[in-house]
Amino acid sequence: MKPHERLVIAAILGLVAVLVSFDIYTDAREGVALWHALTEGAIGLLALSGVFYLLRGTVTLRHKLEKEIIDFSAFKKEAQLWRADSRKYIDGLAKAIDLQLSKWSLTASEKEVAFLLLKGLSLKEIAGVRNTTEKTARVQSMAIYAKAGISGRSELSAFFLEDLLLPQTGTDERAQSQNN
Repeated sequence: MKPHERLVIAAILGLVAVLVSFDIYTDAREGVALWHALTEGAIGLLALSGVFYLLRGTVTLRHKLEKEIIDFSAFKKEAQLWRADSRKYIDGLAKAIDLQLSKWSLTASEKEVAFLLLKGLSLKEIAGVRNTTEKTARVQSMAIYAKAGISGRSELSAFFLEDLLLPQTGTDERAQSQNN
């Protein structure tokens, strides 16, 4: 339920409680039966309970939202710090990748496509970013693979990212024991 809907319903229930209270007051002056006054009093209390329930829910939601905003702000700051700290490594990696792409004699357009492939974009997305057709992106990606001597996108990624993974302890020992 949206916050403004909660407030509208709470206002209506509050109005019901006020009107019931007024009715009980006028009924008491006229000498209405006790059961009638108690029934109307119960209805008024239920309406007031609904008001407090809805307002409490609104306050709870507002507190949760404020907490989420604070948590998101902290996460955003952490991400900015990580980007700032890792910028020199990312720049170095980008330069190293560009150097390797130059060694493969890729054209400027093919280099751009190669970087977009490494970022994980689909051929359709690459075509959109570069304002070309999907067929052009496919032809350029095939030229990249041919010049690099690899079979596809996964090998392109593996070529650059394989050495970035930290070695797993135990894996080398298992490989050595299997070779013996």
